[in-house]
Amino acid sequence: MDQFSHDPLSDGTAADAAAQRNDARDSLLLVARFRIEGSAEIMQVRVRNLSSGGLMADVPKPIDIGTMVEVEVRGVGWVNGRIAWVAAGRAGVAFDHPIDPQAARKPVVASSGPTKDKPIKPLF
Repeated sequence: MDQFSHDPLSDGTAADAAAQRNDARDSLLLVARFRIEGSAEIMQVRVRNLSSGGLMADVPKPIDIGTMVEVEVRGVGWVNGRIAWVAAGRAGVAFDHPIDPQAARKPVVASSGPTKDKPIKPLF
């Protein structure tokens, strides 16, 4: 299998592969937690783009194509997928099920911020 492998669940036609790669990608830069299925080790990766069908991330070590992985995407949660391609310290993950990539763009609400019962303390 080469670095541009197809989804093993597809019929493998060129049209099928093109359809998978034509999902709108949202360029962004965020940190995600990443785990190879069956491993207890959780790595941090930098996600460079995200679509409903997958993502591209900088990975700290080589991972074989076809390896099952789990990625915790901010605003979405843990998502299952498999490594679709690898090149120059980056990997493409094809998700098992589509996600809403816009959920990763929603602002993170800090739980430790001021509340009615917990006002902001002055700096001086």
